[in-house]
Amino acid sequence: MAAEGPRSLFALSAAAVSRSMAALERDVWALPGHLLRGLLPLLTVFHLERAEGAAQRAGLSTQPIWRKLWDDVMKTRPPNSENITCWRKKFLETFFSNVLHGVLDVSSDWRLHHHHFSPLLHSSPHVSQLTLCNMLQGAVELTAEHNQKVLENLAGSLRILKFQHLLASDQSVRRSLVLLLHRLIHHGSVSQVSMYSWPVPDTVVLILILSMSAGFWRSGNALMYHSSPCGLCREEGKAQSQELAQERAERGCYDEREQSSDENQKGCPSTPEEADMEVEGCGDGALSRVSSLHNQACEEARSKVSCDRTSIEGGSCCISDQLSCQHVQKTRRRLKSAMGKKRRCLRRSRGPHADSEDLYDFVFTVAKEDNSGLLNKNSTTEGENAENWTSSSSGSLCNSHAGCKKRGVSAGIFSLKAAHRFRSVSTLELFSIPLTGETCRTLSNLLSSWVSLENLVLSYNGLGANISCVLSALRALSRHSDCHLRVLRISDIFSHMPCMELVRCILSAFPQLHTLSVSFDLKNQLEGNRLEGNPTCSEIEIPESCLEQLEIRFPREPLHTSFLLPVLKASKSLRQLSLDSATLPSSQEPGLLLEALRECNPNLKKLSFHDVNLAEHQKEVLLLLQDPVLQEITFSFCRLFESSTTEFLSEIINTVKRNSALKSLKLPGNRLGNHRLVALADIFSEDSSSSLCQLDVSSNCIKPDGLLEFTKKLEGYIQQRGGQIQFTHLRLFQNWLDQDAETAQEALRRLRALCSVVNDSWDSSQAFADYISVM
Repeated sequence: MAAEGPRSLFALSAAAVSRSMAALERDVWALPGHLLRGLLPLLTVFHLERAEGAAQRAGLSTQPIWRKLWDDVMKTRPPNSENITCWRKKFLETFFSNVLHGVLDVSSDWRLHHHHFSPLLHSSPHVSQLTLCNMLQGAVELTAEHNQKVLENLAGSLRILKFQHLLASDQSVRRSLVLLLHRLIHHGSVSQVSMYSWPVPDTVVLILILSMSAGFWRSGNALMYHSSPCGLCREEGKAQSQELAQERAERGCYDEREQSSDENQKGCPSTPEEADMEVEGCGDGALSRVSSLHNQACEEARSKVSCDRTSIEGGSCCISDQLSCQHVQKTRRRLKSAMGKKRRCLRRSRGPHADSEDLYDFVFTVAKEDNSGLLNKNSTTEGENAENWTSSSSGSLCNSHAGCKKRGVSAGIFSLKAAHRFRSVSTLELFSIPLTGETCRTLSNLLSSWVSLENLVLSYNGLGANISCVLSALRALSRHSDCHLRVLRISDIFSHMPCMELVRCILSAFPQLHTLSVSFDLKNQLEGNRLEGNPTCSEIEIPESCLEQLEIRFPREPLHTSFLLPVLKASKSLRQLSLDSATLPSSQEPGLLLEALRECNPNLKKLSFHDVNLAEHQKEVLLLLQDPVLQEITFSFCRLFESSTTEFLSEIINTVKRNSALKSLKLPGNRLGNHRLVALADIFSEDSSSSLCQLDVSSNCIKPDGLLEFTKKLEGYIQQRGGQIQFTHLRLFQNWLDQDAETAQEALRRLRALCSVVNDSWDSSQAFADYISVM
């Protein structure tokens, strides 16, 4: 204390006030700004969060205080900290997650605990992204009865729900997961569900998350919350029952119900007491959905009798009257069985393991549900189209009711067609989660009618031949006039088919896509892979598409412009094209590609090449750099200067100086070295008409002295032009700036006075081989 010196009278008074905030809070918020500024850092998190309004009225910002709280409590530097705009939200969101998972003790800092402060309750309104991991302990805690208010807050604030490194869980945990997903997705605001790193996924839990993310779940007791039916479901059920009654009145179906009353009598309660028990055991929503299911099944049966629809596998032949009558009887028996099970499961005397059976029944019915019922809602030909795009292997989609029966689907269990449809998410991401044939069929069933889905990411899922299921689902989904899917990203280790063939298949199945990314690391060891029963690449006709962004990462496959050309012709709106890890089969390919782009895609603004050897294609590189339409060009690890002369670098500089359209030039990994970096500064000389704003010279063997010389040269040009320069961003990742820290710091300090500089502390000893190659 002696070294720090005595505290000022103001500091002592502020400390006393902070300890008495319970009595003085209203008076404190009315203090002048200069007094409030000194008091804010002495408040607990509870009062600091409540002080936000008073601080704003006084013209004060609490951001520095929240940032210091982060440094003192979290003791880590958050990723992309330069992009954080609200440290208050960042702190409280991370604080919530750490407390939920038990990695932060609120007693570790006096600012974190207050007798009125509930860590989860008061921080939950600021949580827009939440990650649940391991054995889903967080889901169990959030669905506990004492956290009902926390869950309500999350339902309004949470947008992104992530699952990571999940482990085996028991039935009680799965029950909590059902409640959590139902509240946050079906009756909440979650728009994105992401799953990461699940090497051996639990099929039940995985299908459960997928199905509920798509908005499917069965009604009734399976959605009860702490022994009470979901109030939100009951409200929706009342509204639906009113709509159903009105619809019945309009259709005039009362006579028909009179005729079928004798048959339905068998499925009704045998005694009045039994009926009373059933009514008490379920909400209005559950009863209305059972009634809705009855009408749906009856209409389906009548449609079968009238032979209005064609058989998916049997072409255009109608089903005979005899078979239709048998189908009606089977449908009614299934309906009675389903309704009977529904009533039994809602009785008060229900056993403790009934919920477990419901969960397994629903999950595995979804997994085995046939896709034809979903497809046929739109067109009788969709089943035929799906059949053309699916393999006949065990991993392919089921295309008929008979096929489903062969797979053992129980007729008495609720299926997707019988499940209630709730709100669904718009983004689904699956990273490093193996998908078996069973889960692929489930996913395809869900996708085929998931009209709210806007973004789909399937990354390293080991799809293999099961990619046919995804293609079938996309083709079915595209026939929904209200489908919203616009972004599709597929990546994996092995490609089951050539990349260009897959791209053409996807665009043929779903031409409404705006962004398509296909990425593979390696070619499949087995040659000649094709989707069984599908036409070859050259036979697929691509309709005019809405594609704006196309990214292809080839597994060292040759880039044949003739295969890419139909895609380019069909994509008149293409604005971004990225080609990665492709080989050039001949010296003519780059020229053919440029010609095709010029003719087919006049609106192309961004073009990127990564790991494509362009050392022998200097002419095409210069033609691209002088293109009057392209605004961003990337040559990443393209060996531009591997066999070039000094004249080539001068031609690049002069071409860029004359191009006023180019805004961004990215040259990472091309072994520029010091002398070429210094030469690039001439792009900004006094006689330049360049509008270049961003320059990326990462991974280019640049040393501190070369960077300093580049900086001095750039400073001179800026001074000559009177400070009139548009250059704003320089990227310097993975260069040799650690070899002379003092010189590097001086260069960076002077550069940051001219533009925004992004670099890292990279260990250049890792790149000794590259250093030798440019000596």
